[in-house]
Amino acid sequence: MSKRRSHVLTHILLVLICFLIIVPIYWVVKTSLTGENLFNYPPSLIPKDPHLYFFVDVYYWIPFLRFFMNSVIVSAIVVVSNIIFNAMAGFALGYNFPGKKIIILTYLSCMMVPFQTTIIPAFLLTKYFGLLNTHLGLALPLVSTIINIFVFKMNFDAVPHSLHDAARIDGMADWRMLFRIYLPLARPAIATNIILTFVWSWNNFIWPLIITQDTIMRTLPLGLARFLSYFEDTSGQLYAFVIMVIAPIVVVFLMNQKSFISGMMSGAVKG
Repeated sequence: MSKRRSHVLTHILLVLICFLIIVPIYWVVKTSLTGENLFNYPPSLIPKDPHLYFFVDVYYWIPFLRFFMNSVIVSAIVVVSNIIFNAMAGFALGYNFPGKKIIILTYLSCMMVPFQTTIIPAFLLTKYFGLLNTHLGLALPLVSTIINIFVFKMNFDAVPHSLHDAARIDGMADWRMLFRIYLPLARPAIATNIILTFVWSWNNFIWPLIITQDTIMRTLPLGLARFLSYFEDTSGQLYAFVIMVIAPIVVVFLMNQKSFISGMMSGAVKG
């Protein structure tokens, strides 16, 4: 009986937490459809006269489609490069070689260094390669991420070593082994890389602000900052823009959530 009671209390607590999370999201969606002031009292729970006019305003007030395509292109470059480079690094760390522990410690140490401290050298390198104001330059700092290297490493460590031995006996090269055996078995790691790198790239604000000079090269976060200069109050247009910015993130997460959870838990259980 006590166990059943604890389950009921747990579910009640989870429902309350979900309610606290969903209410602000619902309020933003409602405001984007009605244009109601967030600080009106008493607040109305049900949208009154909802419409999509504010979303149309967003499309015409700024070059939204151009900003959206810039974000899509940069995020695609980041996601694809992370899957390739992080998988290669994670596969290499599965071997035993001199200096392996030093490399891992270096990676872990670099994870504690905030990106803001490396902005100046990153900018100088991007300028040296002639990538300022380009899609590749916007993606450059995120083409490989350390945390996702370890996500791949944990997934590859769970692959039976007999597969590696059999491929080695057949004379398969390392790169073929990686792309034909290990990567197809690492779907959770791939999903984790897709979600994390997509979110980081999509929400990136400081780096695009520094290296972009032309308006046509700006991404959605910069477009949102520009949009604030037009609508500084709690207007429907502003929250419609917010919904249009975060909608792709929600879609990508929902498409990969199961594999994402498996990837994050892959290093928690041995066997």
